Amino acid sequence: MRVVFAGTPAPAVPALRALIASERHQVAAVVTRPDAPAGRGRKLLRSPVGAVADEHGIEVLTPARAADPEFLRRLRELEPDCCPVVAYGALLKPEALAIPRFGWINLHFSVLPAWRGAAPVQAAIKHGDEITGASTFRIVPELDAGPVYGVVTEQVRATDTAGDLLDRLSVSGAELLVATLDGVEDGTLRAEEQPADGVSYAPKVEVEDARVDFTAPAVAVDRLVRSVTPEPGAWAEFRGERFKLGPISVVADRTAAPGELVVERRRVLVGTGTSAVELGEVQAAGKKRMAATDWARGTRIEQGERLK
Repeated sequence: MRVVFAGTPAPAVPALRALIASERHQVAAVVTRPDAPAGRGRKLLRSPVGAVADEHGIEVLTPARAADPEFLRRLRELEPDCCPVVAYGALLKPEALAIPRFGWINLHFSVLPAWRGAAPVQAAIKHGDEITGASTFRIVPELDAGPVYGVVTEQVRATDTAGDLLDRLSVSGAELLVATLDGVEDGTLRAEEQPADGVSYAPKVEVEDARVDFTAPAVAVDRLVRSVTPEPGAWAEFRGERFKLGPISVVADRTAAPGELVVERRRVLVGTGTSAVELGEVQAAGKKRMAATDWARGTRIEQGERLK
């Protein structure tokens, strides 16, 4: 099958590599978000997907909008049979959806219809799901509502961060995407409409959403922190400045007032609405990331001081 792959961030790379390595499918081009400024020098950098395409000499298309006439013209010239998509990051209009004869097939990191939207992995961890997965479906105008071709499932581990879980799903999902294209090409796989029950949504996680509320139960604090690690990163305020938090652990036999810092010889605890939690790595304003115990040794924390 002749395909044009659409994707942007690192979690889309395993799927692109799997398609390049497959014997049945030819990647004619890649569509990705435009190069973006990064680092102190704000130098324009290729997306992870675009960089892999460059490595393999594959044409890269970077339209500012997926409805740009020049992009649509080039896509028609490429004559793709199908356009597989993984975290592309832009809305596709009907004009684009109509071009490939087998449509656009999206790899989404949830078991649909659960967690439609931009942040399904984060939502699964935050809400305490024990099982999640990945789905392939045909894109339709309604958000993540198209008929589903296939699903793989994955257990959510007690210590999983969003990064950990997404790393595993990007690999198993890549295999699912290739198998889906195989089945679509030879006519052995048909998409089934999503059930009306069980629909939930996972909007993009903004920085403000990653602020920790220490009046919440310890379990909820733990889930929130893991769900926003590594991006955008959990945070609270200490002495009026932003204080970043890495993954924590619940200390069931210790309590403190919500947000109260308790410095012990080998650990730093923070109170929540239930039991305390132990801090792992932290990053105070203007400092490097470090173990909480190292930070506490260099900071004169007064009794009763809190993270807010």
